[in-house]
Amino acid sequence: MAEHDIRDNRPAGLLEAYEDGQVAGRIVYFTLDATPAALVAVHTVVEPTHAGKGIAGALVREFYTMAAREDVPVVPLCPYAAKWAERHPDEAPAAPLELVRAAEEQLKAKPELW
Repeated sequence: MAEHDIRDNRPAGLLEAYEDGQVAGRIVYFTLDATPAALVAVHTVVEPTHAGKGIAGALVREFYTMAAREDVPVVPLCPYAAKWAERHPDEAPAAPLELVRAAEEQLKAKPELW
């Protein structure tokens, strides 16, 4: 599987995978406004022309790696990220239920985060 050029665009809430200079996929996310903080994955999408190349999995793996570097948990509200986490429990520790609830409430209060 090829390595992907993945870049964090924190101000826009995007973790983006590039291929040939073009965005091939992204995770839409936000930082939880709570203590402790968390990174919240809301949506994962891969452009149709890039499907089947492992981009979505690479994005989620990098998202968890990024959170580990920042010493914060991940709340995978995105169905793809949640399924990936279930399949990779050694790389994707489960978020405490109170953080999941806080993330759901923040997203409900600020739907523009999605």
